[in-house]
Amino acid sequence: MAFLRWSGEDVARWIESVGFPQYKACFTQNYITGRKLIHVNCFTLPRLGITDFQHMQLISAQVRELLDVSEPRWNQSIADPLHDERTVFLQKKSRSGQQTDSLTYEHLLQNKSQ
Repeated sequence: MAFLRWSGEDVARWIESVGFPQYKACFTQNYITGRKLIHVNCFTLPRLGITDFQHMQLISAQVRELLDVSEPRWNQSIADPLHDERTVFLQKKSRSGQQTDSLTYEHLLQNKSQ
């Protein structure tokens, strides 16, 4: 999960490498780092200045692939958990602070099973 340590410049290089060099400035001007990528989806991309729907879908898919998370199921029951463990972990890691910095995926899984 090296992407969690990516700087804004690293994210800009990544968005260029997946075929969207025209959006490098959108990501850098909005200070999108590796930790903030978990929040990048079709809902948030227009706030970054990306409004082409096809591009939004493709970028969201690339982010999910990078993070190795599944696409949200829109038809799931409200009684079901909203996200898998990996997504919960990445959401926690998207924040900053001493407790977050020391959190590992294995630790999260251990706490869940207790």
